[in-house]
Amino acid sequence: MASQAFVEKLNEQIGHELGAHNQYVAIAVHYDAETLPRLASFFYAQALEERDHAMMMVRYLLDADAEPRIPALPAPATDFGDLVEPVALALEQERRVSEQINALAALARGDGDLSSEQFMQWFIKEQVEEVSTVSDLLRVIQRARENPLQAEEYLAREGLGGEGSDPTAPPMAGA
Repeated sequence: MASQAFVEKLNEQIGHELGAHNQYVAIAVHYDAETLPRLASFFYAQALEERDHAMMMVRYLLDADAEPRIPALPAPATDFGDLVEPVALALEQERRVSEQINALAALARGDGDLSSEQFMQWFIKEQVEEVSTVSDLLRVIQRARENPLQAEEYLAREGLGGEGSDPTAPPMAGA
């Protein structure tokens, strides 16, 4: 059974994941308004992934007979000065989430909670991929600052934003 400390931190993480969802929707809307459909599509897809992560955590808590809590969230940033700023914000957010996920895994390990530690392993792998993908996108966006269509071409060429489902992912609430 998950410790109370782990349950509290996982509930906080649900809020972080839902906050990331909202931030990615705001970024997607920004790029949509700028008529950059590939960037918009990438961030709409990222938003859904973050929401799915929150729902996986909700399902885990329900399965562990613990109470999931859905917190109120601050409004996401919506005003961006240039093409680069939203992606830089996304990378900062992914790095912060990685730290939070690692802390949750360490907490479970410290509690001797092997089930919760194993649950967090998928998220650790996912965060390595997320940070790598957004880091690469940031480098491309920085080079394409004066020609946003180069970033659009990169996303189309790399097929980012539509990877499909991961059969190793934990189950989600509501799925």
